[in-house]
Amino acid sequence: MLVLLPPSEGKASSGRGAPLKPESLSLPGLGEAREAVLTELVDLCAADEDKARDVLGLSEGLRSEVAKNAALRTAGGRPAGEIYTGVLYDALGLASLDAAAKRRAARSLLVFSGLWGAVRVTDRIPSYRCSMGVKLPGLGALAGHWRAPMAEVLPEAAGTGLVLDLRSAAYAAAWKPKGEVAGRTATVRVLHAPTRKVVSHFNKATKGRIVRSLLTDGAAPKDPAELVEALRDLGYEVEVQAPAGAGKPWALDVLVDEVH
Repeated sequence: MLVLLPPSEGKASSGRGAPLKPESLSLPGLGEAREAVLTELVDLCAADEDKARDVLGLSEGLRSEVAKNAALRTAGGRPAGEIYTGVLYDALGLASLDAAAKRRAARSLLVFSGLWGAVRVTDRIPSYRCSMGVKLPGLGALAGHWRAPMAEVLPEAAGTGLVLDLRSAAYAAAWKPKGEVAGRTATVRVLHAPTRKVVSHFNKATKGRIVRSLLTDGAAPKDPAELVEALRDLGYEVEVQAPAGAGKPWALDVLVDEVH
């Protein structure tokens, strides 16, 4: 099972670990594309703070994020699972998983990123600010920048099993499973049951809880149909909106009354 996650907008501080070693990151086939983004981002933030803030869509109150980006090559690194914070990651609670569940997380979780493309939760990275919606002056829109290298690398990373796609739309634009991989991919939408509406907090928290439940239970669904059964066994109310046709992902709705 491969689980595709969005990053968090806010991130923990880089810490005092060893500086970034781009060549040590997972999915080495993304290395050239990563270096291109890293180089332009660092140069932009080091040269013109106001322009960088405008390009990155940062408010005056987030001006310090520009300096953080300028220092990416020398900043300390921490596992990506510690860098990403926010509602989804709080609910996922990687740090409190038992040893077996942590091993499953290391194998199965892939976090998408405007800067890195995609990383494992064990990859050591510095804190940064660069969403997939950014359009860099040289490289252009990052989602477009990542499409070709992702198309080369991600099908292999997906292996032969289930792909559980929990990304937001901006990050899903960087890679869309196609063909046979799409047929064993499931996307999940979380709805507030009484209103049948998507509510951001319910959506993010429930997705984190779903991943945690699968990891702690040791569930290993091989395809979307088995995922539906696994989630129901774990107590989730799941509706199948669109079973995959040829080369199309499954679309699942998870209904929740409230999130604790």
